[in-house]
Amino acid sequence: MKLYYSPAACSLAPHIALIETGAVFTTEKVDTKTKKTETGADFWAVNAKGYVPALQLDDGDVLTEGVVMQQYIADLKPETKLAPARGTKERRKLEELLVFLSTEVHKNFSPLFGPTTPDEYKVIAKDKIVQRFDYLEKQLSDGRQFLTGDQFTIADGYFFTLSNWTKFVGLDLARWTNISAFAGRVAARPAVQQALKAEGLA
Repeated sequence: MKLYYSPAACSLAPHIALIETGAVFTTEKVDTKTKKTETGADFWAVNAKGYVPALQLDDGDVLTEGVVMQQYIADLKPETKLAPARGTKERRKLEELLVFLSTEVHKNFSPLFGPTTPDEYKVIAKDKIVQRFDYLEKQLSDGRQFLTGDQFTIADGYFFTLSNWTKFVGLDLARWTNISAFAGRVAARPAVQQALKAEGLA
């Protein structure tokens, strides 16, 4: 497999999952502005949507949505427990959480990185992020180690990636004590450290 990524982007989440499962894979960095990869290839030819992540499978197929590829990676090695078995209540809850992170958290960050986003809309997006983080802060208030309990899952790698973005958009993660502690626990995982170092982030 090959993961196309950009440092600190949402591609960090599947990068973490790949390492957590012990998968055999390579990486290729993408310049998201020029749409060229580090080898000079045209990224549009890899992913016609033009954004990372993209995961090229061994059979040549390419997955282009993060929550799909994270589940695909987790299901390759169910013994790692990065995702519960499909068809279970626990899996439905994880899928619900992944969609929430994707549509309610991730997508509210996106306008904040856009150079043409009006400042007044950035205020609205930040307010929505604060509301979503408040919700997740409350979920973590019962003493659980991770979002779904005490088992690390792909949702945790994803939310860790998103929580790191607060420092780029003027939000202080320290205001959420439970999320800050969660981020510290995830950051300490060997697979996460390996992914961060591979992307030049640690």
